[in-house]
Amino acid sequence: MLALTAGIAADFVESLSGRPVFPEVTAEELYAALGGPLPDDPLEAREVVTGLAAAAGRGVVATGSGRYFGFVVGGALPAALAADWLTSAWDQNAGIYAAGPSASVVEQVTREWLIDLLGLPDGASAGFVTGTQMAHVTALAAARFHVLNAVGWDVGEAGLQGAPPIRVFAGAKRHVTVDRALRLLGLGAPSVVAADDQGRMKVGALRRALGEGGGPAIVCAQAGEINTGASDPLVEIADAAEAAGAWLHVDGHSACGRRFRRSCDIW
Repeated sequence: MLALTAGIAADFVESLSGRPVFPEVTAEELYAALGGPLPDDPLEAREVVTGLAAAAGRGVVATGSGRYFGFVVGGALPAALAADWLTSAWDQNAGIYAAGPSASVVEQVTREWLIDLLGLPDGASAGFVTGTQMAHVTALAAARFHVLNAVGWDVGEAGLQGAPPIRVFAGAKRHVTVDRALRLLGLGAPSVVAADDQGRMKVGALRRALGEGGGPAIVCAQAGEINTGASDPLVEIADAAEAAGAWLHVDGHSACGRRFRRSCDIW
């Protein structure tokens, strides 16, 4: 089974240079190939793999092709692809050391490498999540806990009902996943700070907004606007946030890691 699957995968990778970047198939054709009534009986394993390759393979985008320029995703390197196969074959639970010793140690080593690469303080923590949406949720949950704890409110114990209101500020060109994370965490929509024509948050507007009130505050900046690639003026934003006692959350990378009140969503 594994040899069969490796052969199918190798054929696909070798086809990337010539196949269309976007598949020449309609949604209706894919639905007809993949759908149908729920089977009454299980299928033989080889039939599952070959059937999936034949039906779904027609609708695969060639993200690994050198001709793919859509969105901010890219293809896996050969070593990463092969390592992913091993990871799936080993089938480890990385939740605790006892369930997957190597997986736990790999996370620790990777954390140390990332901290070194990004120039973060040695004591910085790191977590691995499923993608940008959960990265925002995780980092902003830490921000929510910190800013409320600073004013004597334990959100883990008391919840959000009756908690001091948290002011959240985000640029006009923020990624949509920031808003979804804030809603999921019960923080509502952010106060929108003006941005320039490249999507960079205007620091003057942020300083004025921070000065218009008090209490717990979170500033959401970004390193790399989704359409232009421009980064917010992170050092200046960090100065403004620190002066106001606000937590700084950075969507993209940790260019302002010298600040201690911050979280970084790397995606």
